[in-house]
Amino acid sequence: MRLQGKTAIVTGAGSGFGAGIARRFAAEGARVMLADINAAAAEAAASECGGRAQVVDVSRDASVAEMAAAAMAAWGQIDILVNNAGITHLPQPMEEVSEAEFDRILAVNAKSVYLTARHIVPLMKAARRGAILNVASTAGVSPRPRLSWYNASKGWMITATKSMAVELAPFGVRVNAINPVAGETPLLKSFMGQDTPEIRAKFLATIPLGRFSTPEDMANAALYLCSDEASMVTGVAMEVDGGRCI
Repeated sequence: MRLQGKTAIVTGAGSGFGAGIARRFAAEGARVMLADINAAAAEAAASECGGRAQVVDVSRDASVAEMAAAAMAAWGQIDILVNNAGITHLPQPMEEVSEAEFDRILAVNAKSVYLTARHIVPLMKAARRGAILNVASTAGVSPRPRLSWYNASKGWMITATKSMAVELAPFGVRVNAINPVAGETPLLKSFMGQDTPEIRAKFLATIPLGRFSTPEDMANAALYLCSDEASMVTGVAMEVDGGRCI
């Protein structure tokens, strides 16, 4: 029960890594808000772990403000924030990605971190405690070709993590990131372009441990970084990637 008495918001928690993180946090004693743009997915995941479902569009200021207000109304405190919501574009030459796709990727993967900071960081500063975890990607460290703007958005998130960590340290707020490798989530097919045995084999060949990541892998890393066990850890972008970035 390493998160006993703590509260946590996990965005993009309706499926994939976010759902896995939320489940683990709840199992470790946290009161968890599972926030997702897909209301049905959020409700299903929340009922599975006993959490609170919240519909949110992390790219919209008013929606993020509503999420933060709902958490404060329910709990009176926000101890942990996991910025997990993210999207990608299909693999293609960088110049062929549409402007609308580019804008959406930056809004969901980057602007969302700014918006949650606007509404939740002041609460953590006032409490003089808190842990923020940004779910970045190995793409921000070792980019794959034909995913350029997704790669760039995750590189932005890693830099933002380090900058936030330095600025918020005097207030007792820690900020870290995890860098997953491709995993069995709804985004996997988008990363690969299409899901075939040949393309899967090509992806797996780049991961020394020889398997895709799982929501449980991310949940284990997230639990450590958001718990008091990591009280001296801030500004880290931890690779949870089976050796992919070596």
